[in-house]
Order: sequence, then C-alpha cells, then structure tokens
Amino acid sequence: MFNKILVVCLGNICRSPTAQFLLQHHLPNKTIHSAGITAMVRDGKGHDMDKTAREIAAKNGFEFPKHEAQQLTRELIGHYDLILVMENKNRSHIANRYPEAHAKTMLLGQWLQQSGKEIPDPYKKSEEVYQHVFELINKSCDQWKTKL
Repeated sequence: MFNKILVVCLGNICRSPTAQFLLQHHLPNKTIHSAGITAMVRDGKGHDMDKTAREIAAKNGFEFPKHEAQQLTRELIGHYDLILVMENKNRSHIANRYPEAHAKTMLLGQWLQQSGKEIPDPYKKSEEVYQHVFELINKSCDQWKTKL
C-alpha cells in the first residue's frame, strides 16, 4: 500500500520537514522523507529546518532531529508510493514536470475539508502564522494517520 511517503513543499525547510517529523511520529512503521521544489541547498549541502518552525514545534511539545533540505528529483519521486504536497501549485508543478507521479500526489490537507485545504507558506512571517501552519500540519498528519 502506501509504505513510503514523500512530503513536498517549496524550500524544504518549514512545512515539509514539520510534516515529515509529525508523520514519522504518527506512523513509525512507514518510511517518510521530505523534499523541496526549490530546496534551500547551498554548496551541495541542504539547509537545516527553519529556526522559527523548529521553535514552534518545540513550543508544541515536539523536538525534531537535525534536517537537511533536499531537492525534489525524478529519481527521488520514483522511490515513494505517496507524495503529499502543501498547495495545489505544488501538485501542478509535479504533474507538469513528473507526469508519472501525478496520480500518487495529494494535498497534505486533503482531509481537512471536503475539497482539501492548502497549507500556506509561513517562511519569514510572524510566529502566529508559523503556529497556525503548525496546527494545520498537525491536524493533517493526524488525519492521514487514520487513513493509512
């Protein structure tokens, strides 16, 4: 079924690593990683998780391990059964660039409302925005736990 899950956002430093670590918490028997469409990578080394995203997670009782952003590639996509994205534009990007992955790509917020809910990018916004995004991601991961 869906034993290998890839979570995708834009930079792979805020939303997708948060979702990765929360899904790993909820689904410890699944293989879960994350990547970014335009991953924050410099000199071949991916950035760690955004400082504010990490702090908000800690305020909510989660200590996440070190993270290294990675670029989304066709090879990476081929290793996963399910790809969870934050926004419809992420899904469209994957459909256009990697059409073979379109059928296995869904919104992380798929179960938050009838037609799915996008999760906005909190990067460089207020702590309140980060908190709101954390709550959306946590609710989404909790829903996916019941579906998988």
